[in-house]
Amino acid sequence: MAVSSSFFKALVAAALMAGAGVAWGHGNVTPQPVDTGALPDLGTEALMENPFREGNEHGDLNAKAIEIGKSGYAGNCAGCHGIEAMSGGLTPDLRELTEWDDEYFIGRVMNGTERGMPSFKNSLNQTAIWSIRTYVESLPKPE
Repeated sequence: MAVSSSFFKALVAAALMAGAGVAWGHGNVTPQPVDTGALPDLGTEALMENPFREGNEHGDLNAKAIEIGKSGYAGNCAGCHGIEAMSGGLTPDLRELTEWDDEYFIGRVMNGTERGMPSFKNSLNQTAIWSIRTYVESLPKPE
C-alpha cells in the first residue's frame, strides 16, 4: 500500500508540532533576577541547611525570606512547578517533596537535572535560592 505524499507531509507536520510542545513544555525558564537586598549575602559556598528556617542562623529573617522567596518563585519556578507550588502533574508538587532534605535541594537547584530542570547556580545567588526554599516550606501541604 503506497502512502500518499500529502498524508506523509501531514504526518511529519503533526510529529514536529508534538515535538515542539514537548520542547516548550517547561515554559519560560529564562532566570529572572531576585532582589535579596534585605537579606544577608550567603556567599558562594553551598550551605547544607536552610539558614532562614526558624531556629537556624538567620531564622529571625524567616518572614522576610518568605516574602522575597515568593517573588523569586513566581519569576523562576512557577512556570514549571505551578502557582504556589501546586503542580499540574508534569513536574513534582514541591509541597509534597518531603524526601528532599536541604542538601538534596541545594544540589538539585544549583546543578539542574537531566530531566529538564535548568541549573540556577549562575543566575540566582544562594540567598535567593534559600529564600525560595523558605517560601515553599511556608505553603500549606496538600490535603
